[in-house]
Amino acid sequence: MSACTDGPAFGKTKETARIVIIGAGASGIAAATRLLEQGFKNVQLFEAEDRIGGRINTVPFADSFVDLGAQWCHGEEGNVVYEKVKDLDVLDRTGDFAGYFVRSNKEILSDDQAKALMEFKDNFEMKPDWEGSVGDAITESYWKEVGQQLVPNDRSVAKEALDSLKRHICSEDACDHVFELSPRSYLNFATSGGDQNLSWRRKGYWKFLSLLLNANEDQPGDQGDLKGHVQLNKRIAEINWSGDGELTLRCWNGQIVSADHVICTVSLGVLKKKHQKLFVPALPAAKVRSIEGLGLGTVNKFLLEFEEQPMPENMRGVAFLWLEEDLKELRGGKFFWLESISTVHRVDRQPRLLEGWIIGAHARYMETLSEERVLEGLQWLFRKFLKFSVPHPKSFLRSQWHSNPNFRGSYSFYPTYADELRTGRTDLGSPLVHVSGRPRVQFAGEASSRNHFSTVHGATESGWREADRLNEFYKGRAEN
Repeated sequence: MSACTDGPAFGKTKETARIVIIGAGASGIAAATRLLEQGFKNVQLFEAEDRIGGRINTVPFADSFVDLGAQWCHGEEGNVVYEKVKDLDVLDRTGDFAGYFVRSNKEILSDDQAKALMEFKDNFEMKPDWEGSVGDAITESYWKEVGQQLVPNDRSVAKEALDSLKRHICSEDACDHVFELSPRSYLNFATSGGDQNLSWRRKGYWKFLSLLLNANEDQPGDQGDLKGHVQLNKRIAEINWSGDGELTLRCWNGQIVSADHVICTVSLGVLKKKHQKLFVPALPAAKVRSIEGLGLGTVNKFLLEFEEQPMPENMRGVAFLWLEEDLKELRGGKFFWLESISTVHRVDRQPRLLEGWIIGAHARYMETLSEERVLEGLQWLFRKFLKFSVPHPKSFLRSQWHSNPNFRGSYSFYPTYADELRTGRTDLGSPLVHVSGRPRVQFAGEASSRNHFSTVHGATESGWREADRLNEFYKGRAEN
């Protein structure tokens, strides 16, 4: 259908089209800055938080800055984050984990055992024809390739190591447990070649956002080129996309906003919680299946600052292996949530810090505890596993992504439930369009990325994708 028959929107141009972007995370910022570069004039971002950045949250802590959200640049080839900063000398190579696998009786696995475990994890490949979960595949492969070779005639140590590896995989893929993780999480993800854990030298992931925004890198939160286009503390209560004309958005404070196009970049967790009330009329069935089928897990981190580094000089980090009898006792006590801590390690360029990771239901539970109770548990964990003393930290910081109503989790994954529903990220990212092809409601964010989900570069690409979709539509109108 020719754009000239496009009903109420006839006559709109890049100068007059009203575009509202919901969410000022990486995808929202990427969409907004590109739209402005492409000549769109009326671009507004509505952000529910009191800051921009979304799940990038760089904050001052200890001797420099830390990232409470996205932390590493994952890969160098085909990674738009790396391409943006590669010539600026702002990334360091983290290298291998090079940590210790420590049992709950303080025994440490040998270097050869640790090497075998990490090589198994790094070299594991998901077979395209595998039927079952990642957990099933990992378990079968592990016992064939490593298993009791770790400690001959002692299956218990091998099982402890496997459980530790599973927690590590969960911390990377954001699932509660590996048996809910679909093989598509591996098969559909396009790994960017090169170092997978490039760390930021000074300003954390804010450095990347500051480049997108043309903002001051020394002032995390500076809106740069988007100054005047961002409204903070603006949570959207309703997106009314009925009819085929303008859309109406209602904010929680009662403010009404009209738009010709809406780009929704809220997290999958918010969509899961709110889509039934957020969209009027209800979303199409295929969109609902994708929202309900895909998963958004919880991965939290905690950071501890000390007067001096408590870990021995030759130790980069620790992974925890629970003896069966200790695990049974743990599960019956008040520190049960410690089971889901995967690793604790040093932090690049912050020599006095330790950083730890916790996954799933226990991560969500930790968010409900006071800092004092969390520290009490961590001190107990250190005493249980480590031969050296870890003093009470000078300061403490943690993330709480699930309990924040504007996120409801950390990053997305493919669960086996999505396989059962025959849905995926293409359905999530597909726009709601007028019969003329005019995009009305568009969707962006890491969860909508087909090949780079759960990453900042995937989120950024999705924002550019939706900006380009609008640009292409208006380019077509100009040609008619």
